[in-house]
Amino acid sequence: MHWLISFLSLALSGLTQALSSTGSRLLVVSEDVGGKETYSVFWGDLENRGYRITFESPKNDKLTLFQHGERAFDHIILLPTRSKGLGPALTPNLLLDFIKNDGNILLTLSADSPVPSSISSLLLELDIQLPPDRTSLIVDHFHYDTNSASEKHDVLLLPQSSATRSDVKDFFGGDGVIAFPRVVAQELGASGPLLTPIVRAPDTAYSYNPKEEAITVEEPFAVGSQISLVSALQARNSARFTVLGSVEALENTWFDAKAKAPGAKEVKTSNRIFAKQLSAWTFKEIGVLRVGKVEHHLSSIEESKSGNESVAQLGYLNPQIYRIKNDVTFNIELSEQSFEGLTPFTVPPGDALQLEFTMLSPFHRLDLQPIATAPNSTIFSTTFRLPDQHGIFAFRVNYKRPFLTNIDVKREVTVRHFAHDEWPRSWQISAGWVWIAGIWVTVAGWVAFVAIWLWSEPAYERSAGKKMQ
Repeated sequence: MHWLISFLSLALSGLTQALSSTGSRLLVVSEDVGGKETYSVFWGDLENRGYRITFESPKNDKLTLFQHGERAFDHIILLPTRSKGLGPALTPNLLLDFIKNDGNILLTLSADSPVPSSISSLLLELDIQLPPDRTSLIVDHFHYDTNSASEKHDVLLLPQSSATRSDVKDFFGGDGVIAFPRVVAQELGASGPLLTPIVRAPDTAYSYNPKEEAITVEEPFAVGSQISLVSALQARNSARFTVLGSVEALENTWFDAKAKAPGAKEVKTSNRIFAKQLSAWTFKEIGVLRVGKVEHHLSSIEESKSGNESVAQLGYLNPQIYRIKNDVTFNIELSEQSFEGLTPFTVPPGDALQLEFTMLSPFHRLDLQPIATAPNSTIFSTTFRLPDQHGIFAFRVNYKRPFLTNIDVKREVTVRHFAHDEWPRSWQISAGWVWIAGIWVTVAGWVAFVAIWLWSEPAYERSAGKKMQ
């Protein structure tokens, strides 16, 4: 009976386990710890997905992000505060250390709460700039909610974003409309390869300080598509940091609100769906790639067949040494984590998963093609001929794309020269037939000359000499 109870408890704990590949411990930092009702629907959705939420105030002296050298939490949500700092436990250096230790952070901003100096310093470290005016917000006179912001135009209504590039997977798309009340503008540095905008402002939007009662804005902080409403950074260790410019977008009011853009019909906002997508990506529920088997072996190519059937394995898997000009096959198994669990990974259209066969620089860079699909993985493969160069080489798959965790797989092998008995014999080389024929002609001519010389004795005549007594 005891084993049955233990089994059921383990099964129930597995069902309540968060989908995140990092963990389920979530820290919510807010000055108003008692005011959970404002975002109660959002907290409930997170708990239903298996997260264990801890609410703490930044002023709590006992708050710490690390215990015994390890993370005390797996994820952090930073809500806006009115204080200039976040306390000794949430300094920019500690937050950066949290990211370096594979922690994920969702930072929310609001134009009603000035951004603390520690948050500004943290964002500058990540090449994200905020308006110098602490109370600036984004205004758009063409894409606003006529129900709630008919005069101020500070509640933006935007369609759910599509992929920023055609070769990037879209994790935030949809057919709905998202309301962004009182958004704080963000400008991403051009030199930051790890930064990606999730939602950009329309071309008619601009950053504006409402305290400046001016008819026109002469030098705005940023305008149009320069402004990012929601930004994402994925570190080199695949830790994720997301900045949401409007914390009001997570409120219960906007999860079920009805909004109306100028000249359009009244629609229900999709903030709840977008909040799920944004939090799931930030906390690594989606967009996580996993590597399964990695194999390479000698191959024999049959020209009479096509496709994968033309390649036959020779020898055993994953040998440590090859010979120059060998035909080699490389296979890698990849899975992608989604809301349904592990699914087969598919390369987006316009993109390519590539294999590099490299020493100091790549000798080959080849596209990996899917050859088989399992219920939760895809096997990619390619076959090629090794270069005529000996040394220490590496099979490398270096796949780094926005919104997907990084893959960097290396397998080192040795490539040797031909052995003395592996070179083709001289009579197998057609270019050497002339020289071989010349050798044998010379030998045959010498033998014929000797034979003729031996068998061609000259005839001698007898001379008539005097007869001796």
